[in-house]
Formats: sequence, structure tokens, C-alpha cells
Amino acid sequence: MPICFVSAWVLITMVVWSLWTATRDGVKTAQKMHQIPCAGCQYFTDDHRLKCTVHPSIANTEEAINCMDYQPQTNSMLY
Repeated sequence: MPICFVSAWVLITMVVWSLWTATRDGVKTAQKMHQIPCAGCQYFTDDHRLKCTVHPSIANTEEAINCMDYQPQTNSMLY
């Protein structure tokens, strides 16, 4: 009986640990993805065929986090 009790708690501990690491990794990935500035750039087209007119190969990827050509969108009604 003690072997089953210990085995059950080991199994529960492993499941909880696995869920914890998956959640931690998911949050870390989400934080990195929220740093991608493409959606707020004036060169971003929001079209699946050509996402960015300046750097289409790195648009919406981690490489775009420090994009040198980033220009914030401006309201065309102000001019």
C-alpha cells in the first residue's frame, strides 16, 4: 500500500510540474511576441500576401523587434 501511495503522489507531482513549466514557457513566449512592433508601423499592410512593404521577410517575427525602419502609424486625417 505505501508503494501505491508514493507512486500516486510522484505522478501528481510530475503532472503539476509539467503544467507549471508549460505555463511558464508560454508566458515567456507571449511576452517576447508582444514586443514585435509590426502592427503599429506605418509600413505594415495587414495583408497576408505582403505584410510589410519594407521588410516582408521579417515582418511579425522576432527579428522585427529591433527594426530600424519602424515608423509609428500616423492619423492621415490630421494633415
